[in-house]
Amino acid sequence: MSTILIIIIVIGVAVVSFLGFIATRPNDFRLERSALVNAPAATVFPLIADFHRWTVWSPFEKMETEGALKRSYGGAASGLGATYGWEGPKTGVGAMEIIEADTDRRLLIKLDFFKPFEAHNMAEFTLAPEAGGTRVTWAMFGPQPFVAKLMSLVFNNEKMMGPVFLDGLAAMKAAAEG
Repeated sequence: MSTILIIIIVIGVAVVSFLGFIATRPNDFRLERSALVNAPAATVFPLIADFHRWTVWSPFEKMETEGALKRSYGGAASGLGATYGWEGPKTGVGAMEIIEADTDRRLLIKLDFFKPFEAHNMAEFTLAPEAGGTRVTWAMFGPQPFVAKLMSLVFNNEKMMGPVFLDGLAAMKAAAEG
């Protein structure tokens, strides 16, 4: 065999092996952070259930320069059926809808990203009594298609988004305790 053919075969085997490795990555992801808020769940829950109040604590609201983020609200005023859409140069385009609400205990939000990339995930907030306050857990989870599996080799979701969730929980804590 010629040297060129051997090189092509080796490169082909390497590419197929790499693609096979990517395919073995998990099909789903889950990112989760929590914080203890020194306030009752009845104080914390409305900060999450009312999308209008996310401007107080959500780290994503603060990523855009003043006036750059376009917001739209719909559905219920808060809780089950409330919707929120956004469009910004840094945050992209997306929408959320509260699809489950258990007052003072849990919210499940359908989270859709359209730009700069399309993704369809869930965000979940759980509130549990703890040490005279409320343990708030913020999680995001969903499918991890092939391209996301490939990206996860370069971009560590835990390292990129974990601190963002913690910033949001710290701002929520300040708002609830203030």
